[in-house]
Amino acid sequence: MSITRRTARRSAQILGVAAASTALAVSAAGSALACNISEFSAEAKCDGGKGVIVVTDKDASGTPATITVFLESNGADAKQIGEQDVTGSREGVTVTFNEDWQPKAEYRVHVTAGKDKDHPIVDKDIKPNLSTPAKGCAKDESTPPATPSPSESASTPASDSQSPAPSASESSTAPAGSTDNEPSPAAGDSNLAETGANSNTGLIAGIAGGLVVVGGGAVYFGMRRRGANSSR
Repeated sequence: MSITRRTARRSAQILGVAAASTALAVSAAGSALACNISEFSAEAKCDGGKGVIVVTDKDASGTPATITVFLESNGADAKQIGEQDVTGSREGVTVTFNEDWQPKAEYRVHVTAGKDKDHPIVDKDIKPNLSTPAKGCAKDESTPPATPSPSESASTPASDSQSPAPSASESSTAPAGSTDNEPSPAAGDSNLAETGANSNTGLIAGIAGGLVVVGGGAVYFGMRRRGANSSR
């Protein structure tokens, strides 16, 4: 059985179409697994009152990549914030850069992916540049004044209103001190006996003595006169 030219030509065409379809399928599969800049994203967040920049790698092919973050100023790199390596996955792998960013700041995030550093698969920036929110992450550190607890407020007035109780020595000595200022009867009598102050005893004694003498003289003269009269 001989094969005609027409049959051979048709077979070749069929094989060519199959090969082309296979090549397209392999190319599409390779493109789907290839690392792409669109699989990287960056976001400015707050963590415990401080700013951070989080970069997510959703490269399903797991191609190693290096992430570099720069702070921008007037369209140029002001400083490099940091650089980290990451191997992505379909679910996404994140890397975090500690950066206390200011509101409305701009950052450039560069991605270099591929095992060959001289010929990387990806060597691009994430577009557009990262812009931080209008409000920063700093917390208000002012704290309200502490209020006293119920136990403290209840105990404080009690301690202020209470006065210390007098000791035994103070209570016993107070009456003695008050009586020391009052003269005792005995002391008053002894002073009058010694000095004669505030007393008429001497004057009375002198008058009585004078009266005795006068009376004695009157009796003496009376008796003499009676004797003289009787002798006549």
